[in-house]
Amino acid sequence: MINRAANIVKGLAADAVEAASSGHPGMPIGCAEIGTLLFSEVLNHNPEAPEWPDRDRFVLSNGHGSMLLYSHLHLSGYELSLEDLKNFRQLGYPTPGHPEYGDTPGVETTTGPLGQGFANAVGMAIAERMLAATYNRPNYEIFDHYTYTMAGDGCMMEGVTSEAASLAGHLGLGKLIAIYDSNDISIEGSTELAFTEDVAARFRAYNWQVIAEVDGHSLAEMRSALKKAKAEQDRPTLIVARTKIAHGAPSKEGSASAHGAPLGEDEVRGLKRNIGLPPEEKFYIPEEVRDFWQERMAAKKQKYQDWQQLFQDWQQQFPELYMEWQRAKNLELPGDLEEKIAELDFPEEIATRKASGKVLELLAEKLPYLCGGSADLAPSTKTYLEGKGEIQRGQFAGQNFRFGVREHAMGAVVNGLALHGGLRPFAATFLIFSDYMRPAVRLAAIMQQPVIYVYTHDSIFIGEDGPTHQPVEQLESLRLIPGFKVLRPADGEETARAWLTALENKNGPTALILTRQGLPALKKDNPVDMKRGGYVIRKAEKPAVIMLASGSEVSLAVAAAEELEQKDISCRVISVPDRENFTANLADNNAGPLKPQSALRVVLEAGVDRGWHQFLGSQDLSFSVEEFGASGPGEEVGRHFGLAAGNIAEEIKNYLA
Repeated sequence: MINRAANIVKGLAADAVEAASSGHPGMPIGCAEIGTLLFSEVLNHNPEAPEWPDRDRFVLSNGHGSMLLYSHLHLSGYELSLEDLKNFRQLGYPTPGHPEYGDTPGVETTTGPLGQGFANAVGMAIAERMLAATYNRPNYEIFDHYTYTMAGDGCMMEGVTSEAASLAGHLGLGKLIAIYDSNDISIEGSTELAFTEDVAARFRAYNWQVIAEVDGHSLAEMRSALKKAKAEQDRPTLIVARTKIAHGAPSKEGSASAHGAPLGEDEVRGLKRNIGLPPEEKFYIPEEVRDFWQERMAAKKQKYQDWQQLFQDWQQQFPELYMEWQRAKNLELPGDLEEKIAELDFPEEIATRKASGKVLELLAEKLPYLCGGSADLAPSTKTYLEGKGEIQRGQFAGQNFRFGVREHAMGAVVNGLALHGGLRPFAATFLIFSDYMRPAVRLAAIMQQPVIYVYTHDSIFIGEDGPTHQPVEQLESLRLIPGFKVLRPADGEETARAWLTALENKNGPTALILTRQGLPALKKDNPVDMKRGGYVIRKAEKPAVIMLASGSEVSLAVAAAEELEQKDISCRVISVPDRENFTANLADNNAGPLKPQSALRVVLEAGVDRGWHQFLGSQDLSFSVEEFGASGPGEEVGRHFGLAAGNIAEEIKNYLA
């Protein structure tokens, strides 16, 4: 019957792509046997409780094969109707072209950019081990589940997969099982065109158990491979499943033409004849297959009930541990956190990266579910949580990660940690290297995951490392990502408030943009005004000049304003740590701190100034960096690009004359 059930999935996938006149039928047809085995026998899951904390996770890394996932979710009994399958890829239906987290019950992560799902799965597997180390007690295995991911040839070509697999092997993630759908086909044709490496040998070198040359269409061989994978506790496992794309199609089996386009009606009818389905009947699901799935899911629901009883017993035995889990699951913040953050004392001059490190010391004590690390840059990003242990092979009770020089994987892994639940991850690197992790950051924004990014060394003022390390366009490009909160504090106090804002933002990612160089403490009438995104840092009742800046340029603006004051030119300075929020809180561009309209507006930005022009008119001024940086001491580089208080004041004076 399980073969019959797999053939039904093939028919559903072919029909859905045909109805949509677009999609990728080859992969779901070719992997139907694997998917049916997983969802009906292997995975512990409950369609009636898709948020069950101890469910096995399944990640479809090659997300273009989304009909494989949707078909099995529907047949398993998730809230996904046959009508939804019939409207595959149609606007407003929970069956988008690529799986989207939050749209479809049972979809664990948004996939499509190849390799991202694989790396998300690594994060999920780490999360399971961390939660087990924190909450499990003898005879109370509250967290004890597996993470499965399916990846194709394209995923194996992407660099993010290599980075994440290397980290997974280093950590010895024995409860991570990856199934490699090795069908030797990509969009352009045979993988021999560009991909002839020995993938199995590569993963063995990563310290993975590799089960090679498994017939992906043989249920017996796949069962045996999965059993062997689950028996290995000290290494992750890669099962190399040899499959034929569009398996069973009369003329397109094994063909690149089956990858990303409908098979065509004649080919679909031929496929159905070959696998014993009524050729003319679309979206065919016989009662005996419905009965098969109901029977299989009944057994899985019993496992869920058994876990529920265990969880209740654990709750009674360990009430404090239970409350800690509830706080972690809901990312609850202590009631006194804002007060404690406000009490932090910073030196008269401090780099915001160092101020951030001081805030993190407090947060690590107050939030045991906070965890993170950097891409081999902890001494520079100031993100190591002293005394809080490290995540390493065999030890998962810590809060510190050593991601190594793997920015792309780091971004995707922390997405997996956040998606799993029960943890609040952060990731740190230099701002310039945000480019290396941008695809994962974008996905965090799409999925509204509360990941925090600590990006230090934020401008040309880092100096001697030169233009390769001096971000110019990165800050503005991050501000362009929808749903991504970008905070650039100007001193220690703003940095502390920025961390609080980041923690309060549970519906999307946040970036903290921090300096390498020391910045002076700024006098503020009301620090709470920072919550509005921008506020007056230096008053002037009737200013001739209004300056706007963020980060290190705020103190530069204050210094320039003081020089202008000596020339009898009154100047107001506005610190804008959160430009998007500042804009949202303005009634219009001529209201509040931006009045009067007659004042000359000046923007200071140690990078490109594109987004600031919303505040500027044709007669206003901008001091920015519109080319790549230069190597030299930071202050000298700043002067070279005109970002020095004396230069700014002089230019403004001459402009007003």
